[in-house]
Amino acid sequence: MLNNDLGIDLGTANTLVYKRDKGIVLREPSVVALDIRNGKIIRVGNDAREMIGRTPVNIIAKRPLKEGVIADYYATSEMLNFFVKKVVGSNPLNRTRVVICVPSEITAVEKRAVEEAVIQCGAKAAYLLEEPLAAAIGAGLPVFKPCGSMIVDIGGGSTEIAVLSLGNIVCSKSIRVAGDKFQETIATFIKKSYNVLIGERTAEKIIFTIGYAYPINENAFMSVRGRDILTGLPSNIKLTAKNVRQALLEPLSFIIEGIKNILEITPPELSSDIMERGITISGGGALLRGIDKLIEQNTGIKTIIAENPLDCVALGTGKMFDNVIFNKVIRR
Repeated sequence: MLNNDLGIDLGTANTLVYKRDKGIVLREPSVVALDIRNGKIIRVGNDAREMIGRTPVNIIAKRPLKEGVIADYYATSEMLNFFVKKVVGSNPLNRTRVVICVPSEITAVEKRAVEEAVIQCGAKAAYLLEEPLAAAIGAGLPVFKPCGSMIVDIGGGSTEIAVLSLGNIVCSKSIRVAGDKFQETIATFIKKSYNVLIGERTAEKIIFTIGYAYPINENAFMSVRGRDILTGLPSNIKLTAKNVRQALLEPLSFIIEGIKNILEITPPELSSDIMERGITISGGGALLRGIDKLIEQNTGIKTIIAENPLDCVALGTGKMFDNVIFNKVIRR
């Protein structure tokens, strides 16, 4: 039995790698730093993320994935190669099987790009697994039983909504609105309301510190530093939790609408199961305080946050190696 099998959650914001028999062995930002003079990647992961917004003109720190799919093939391939070799070290990759997750509604061309990026690392084979299925497995939902389970995986670039039964997706929807859109919305709100520009990392910090999807603590506030558009000088503003929640209403409404759309086309028997078991949320977006209450209020269905929301997809890929049906397929 192979023990070098890898499960990869190639996310827009973060990449997690699961190694068989060892669990999650790598967790780093999906960021690369590129020297535009020669086109070479000079930093990857944590080191590259520290450079966002702080680079000279000849270096660009960026995410090679956008909205859940590959936007820069070369950078993604180099990043994956770096992460995989960091995990397996000097061990040969020619016997390594890799299960990697993809959004449920990506095109055949996008799927092929992911497969080729993995094969470029030297893996024996690459197997694509739809993110909502992986997230549901990682969250511990009974997806292989004849009953309905509903997962809402809110990642960095996309939100995957799906109803599953008997190991398959019954109905699903992929929305290109998730954590990155939350940050973009906050930055736009501050620009329009205060004439102040902030960076990606500042927007992320705001959501982490005083971000709420539901009116829980409206009086919380924080000081935010940025650059005044009118004077060009550094500026400091006071931002309240109520401001942040109101700004997030628009992107959150797309997710709520997507959930309702899936519920409307779910077969009646499975709808009954979901009413009984509830909706499970995973992904980084599950950490937005009050999002479970917001979904529950708008759907009338109890909503539960997965135990380890950030790890669900990676854990799901790893568990697939222990699935009897899956192993019969990949050993052919």
